[in-house]
Amino acid sequence: MSDSNKIIEGYATHEGTLRFKNNSIKKGISVNHFRCSMGLTLSSIGMGTYLGETTKEETEIIENAVYNSVKSGAINVLDTAINYRAMLSERSIGRALKRLIDDELIARDQVFISTKNGYITNDGNYPMIDVMEYIQKMYISTDLIRAEDISTGYNILNPNYISRCIEKSLLNMCLGTIDLVYVHNSYESWYDDVSFEEYKEKLSKVFEVYERYRSKEKLRYYGMATWTCFRVTQDSKEYLSLEEIYKIAKEVGGDDHGFRFIQLPYNLSYSEALFLKNQAVGTEKNLTILDACKRLNIGVFTSVPLFQSRLLGTNIPDFLGITDQLTKVVQIVRSTPNIVAPIIGHKKPEHVIQNLRIANLPPLTTSEFNEAVRILTK
Repeated sequence: MSDSNKIIEGYATHEGTLRFKNNSIKKGISVNHFRCSMGLTLSSIGMGTYLGETTKEETEIIENAVYNSVKSGAINVLDTAINYRAMLSERSIGRALKRLIDDELIARDQVFISTKNGYITNDGNYPMIDVMEYIQKMYISTDLIRAEDISTGYNILNPNYISRCIEKSLLNMCLGTIDLVYVHNSYESWYDDVSFEEYKEKLSKVFEVYERYRSKEKLRYYGMATWTCFRVTQDSKEYLSLEEIYKIAKEVGGDDHGFRFIQLPYNLSYSEALFLKNQAVGTEKNLTILDACKRLNIGVFTSVPLFQSRLLGTNIPDFLGITDQLTKVVQIVRSTPNIVAPIIGHKKPEHVIQNLRIANLPPLTTSEFNEAVRILTK
């Protein structure tokens, strides 16, 4: 096996991520920048790799952004999905990780890497083959899935597809083990097509796949990356009870199941995670999704903290002496109780530098956070 295809063994560990934190503090990163989740020490901002063209130039830009983000000591949480940029974002992470290790800047056990599967995707290395042709050739014509396994939201929960996605993600990133795999916007993609009972059956089979890969040590944890299902009221047809999903994982994997994380949108416009009391755990009612996650020992990562830069152009009141727009937007999200980290997408070198400066500041204390929320919501 050539060096370019050599598998990077290992996964994020308690010792490795703590070592990353200690090295980061020496670089000027705030000691309070890191959170503890599942015994891991994780940066309170993560890097996302969603946006970008499927060009060689863009792939290199994202690779360099990953490299510099981790090298800085500000980020040891990397987030992607198999369908982001038609697998090219995963490959950017893999190449950046190899460079970081070859340059002796980090070890594999210091970085937490998550990806997502479920959505259909093609392969950016073969740009002439569009997504539906790719799915037809790779999956339908080979009898791995049927055409009816694709939802109207272009999502597939067939275990054969999920298994192939995990294998492909491992290969794309040259990893022996992925720290976290989410099933990607699954309920949002299926609620119009199947009954809730049918959806639960599909999800249970997906969790069985994830547990099987955990047993082979190719996967550490799994979760749900979502868009609306945890941010709507209980009477909405898009609503999901986190406790019901948790029970499915427990039925499939027992007490040691791997369902330990969710991801959902949260920012100054999408504030439901903080305010909407739409969940219940046991006899406790009227819980926010963040409260429910705390009760169930589920870590929370959040998406779109900048609302794809739209919040940077809005009028946000200053709070606690903070006047910089980016800092105001990110500080309130990363300081929210029960959140591990917001996932921030950045590519251009100037944006990387700008976003990473946040890590030099401590998150808000509980009293500061409450005061900021009071100012922002009055």
